[in-house]
Amino acid sequence: MVINHHLLCADMVLREEGFGEVLPGADAVIVDEAHQLPDIAAQFFGSSVSSRQLLDLARDLAAAQRSEAAEAPQLAAIAAALSDLVPRLRLAFGDQDRRGAWHEIGGSGPVVAALEDLAGLLADTDAALSALARGAKDLEQCRARTCGLQQRLDTLLDGAEDGLVRWFELRGQGFRLHQTPLDVAAVFRGYQARQGAAWIYTSATLAVAESFAHFAMQVGAPEAATERWDSPFDYRRQALLFMPPDMPEPGAADYDARVAAAALRVIKASRGRAFCLFTSHRALRLAAAALAGRLEYPLLVQGQAPRAELIERFRRLGDAVLLGTSSFWEGVDVRGEALSCVIIDRLPFGSPGDPLLQGRIDALRRRGGNPFRELQLPQAVIALKQGAGRLIRDGADRGVLVLCDPRLHSRGYGRVFLDSLPAMQRTREFAMVEAFFTSGAA
Repeated sequence: MVINHHLLCADMVLREEGFGEVLPGADAVIVDEAHQLPDIAAQFFGSSVSSRQLLDLARDLAAAQRSEAAEAPQLAAIAAALSDLVPRLRLAFGDQDRRGAWHEIGGSGPVVAALEDLAGLLADTDAALSALARGAKDLEQCRARTCGLQQRLDTLLDGAEDGLVRWFELRGQGFRLHQTPLDVAAVFRGYQARQGAAWIYTSATLAVAESFAHFAMQVGAPEAATERWDSPFDYRRQALLFMPPDMPEPGAADYDARVAAAALRVIKASRGRAFCLFTSHRALRLAAAALAGRLEYPLLVQGQAPRAELIERFRRLGDAVLLGTSSFWEGVDVRGEALSCVIIDRLPFGSPGDPLLQGRIDALRRRGGNPFRELQLPQAVIALKQGAGRLIRDGADRGVLVLCDPRLHSRGYGRVFLDSLPAMQRTREFAMVEAFFTSGAA
């Protein structure tokens, strides 16, 4: 049976909560692209309250009242009140699109007042439905959804449950309030034990240097047998790693301009045919502005068209330059000469403003751990390996990987990144980049 990560996690949730199962028993479970699994599982074992859920409930409640409880106009009034409250709650969060930790808004008077109004309105909805829903299918479904939203909102407002990160997302006219587990290792251990099957996790990016410890801890298997095989590709012959010299530190005011200048020089040598991967949308926008009008090759920028369309155009054009952020770092397979260069602007450390990352950092500190060594560095190494993996996709490919970040040499941890990449020729001399592409043309 071939399934995806999401269906596997759905089965885990159902079994954990005692509601049954989706998947049958198996002798072996093989998880490919397993580096993605811990984050997907954290999403499944978390919970959320969103504007969409509330508006959908209000709409369905109004419809159920008309079809099953015409004699109860108070339900229609409750549905209307819920529809009116959602935009007021969104406005209480402010008018900016953002995401952040709960403490950033949990003490705000307007937010607290609006959430208390929501809790009261959900309680009123539950009370009204409890007297009317018996035997009425649509009303019973509305009550079950109301109870679920009440429970999640109460847990969110209480904030007493340990092991969860509370955070929020604001986008457009909508909002989503999250609770996400810090750690899903215990869930994996229990699920694996109940299955009684062999579990095999595979991916090109599970190891950090020679160690699988980071991933093994995430899936509750610290004692697992591990094995690492080198790539079947001849990286020493097929690839060159270029680290531009004299780059400033990433915090420098002119860093993005210097990245664009280095990229422009390499792209001219590669005759287009390049992916430029960025760690932020801001850096991507700056590079797009710097490169516009200065290239002889088609320039494709994330956001101009859907991802699949941009990749197809890149393949078809044959000499294009594509600029992308996180969604282009993995799952993109362009073989042949159309992709002959991958340029990465920075080491992909997680954003310090990411609420999930900050929650996990705080939890590690409380346990006396080292968040940088145990969490931030391994995650960044795995992300870099994914980005670099776009370059060589079969035995006939040739290409140059450009890593602009000088911390590869100026920081001790740079060695961990370099040791985690395939063994390829390395240089800081641009003449070698030109020679590599010239020899390929010859």
